[in-house]
Amino acid sequence: MNDDVRNIVLGVIAAGVSAALGWVARTYLWKRRLRRKQSFFGLPDHAESLLVVNRNAGGPELSVMRHDVFALLELSALIKDCNAHARVVAHDAAQQGFGERTEFCLGGPASNRRMEAHLSSLLPGVRMNAEAATGPDVGAFRIGGEEYRMDAGRSEYVLLARLTADGGLDTRPVFLFCGQRAITNQAATRYLARHHERLARKYGGGSFVLLLKVVNSQAYGPDVVELVADVTRAARTPLPEPAPATAE
Repeated sequence: MNDDVRNIVLGVIAAGVSAALGWVARTYLWKRRLRRKQSFFGLPDHAESLLVVNRNAGGPELSVMRHDVFALLELSALIKDCNAHARVVAHDAAQQGFGERTEFCLGGPASNRRMEAHLSSLLPGVRMNAEAATGPDVGAFRIGGEEYRMDAGRSEYVLLARLTADGGLDTRPVFLFCGQRAITNQAATRYLARHHERLARKYGGGSFVLLLKVVNSQAYGPDVVELVADVTRAARTPLPEPAPATAE
């Protein structure tokens, strides 16, 4: 074998080794990224999760708003990426605790009884006005001592929460998407899909409650979202009971 042939053979071998090492490195990084994603969402391979759907507050019991359907599609893609499965459950049929399976709960307390229960038991510092039919207080959030009112189509708010029982040890999280309008629910799911890696780095496997603002949805849809504040502490601290009325 002359020197030219030997150099060609050595070059081919070196290229093959480099390609193999590159493939191994890419596979390792992809698997590590997948495991981190699965850990954050509580979705190991072949795990089952729940998509708890609300109803159209102004329509039949089983109707779902168009933007809520889009939100479910966003969540379904996340679940599929984790090699897991989703089961869709109506809000009034999900009669179980949480911690055994990852749950994604969508909609405000007016249209989702499951969300109403979660807010009452897990986030006692949050109130959402589900009684007003018209006026500036429709859907208004009260979190701690602050109030957040909706300006429909211009400035709307949504809570995005990841909550675990027992400090997150060996339990599956529940994700809440509690918005003032259906389009804000979709905005929160899209925000989670885009920023889950950053959220995982910041919070690890712990709980968090974020208040997001959807800006000018009538022009930009669910795409322009601002983080208003991390309201975890205020949301998990019970609101003070109103002082009893005193007789004159």
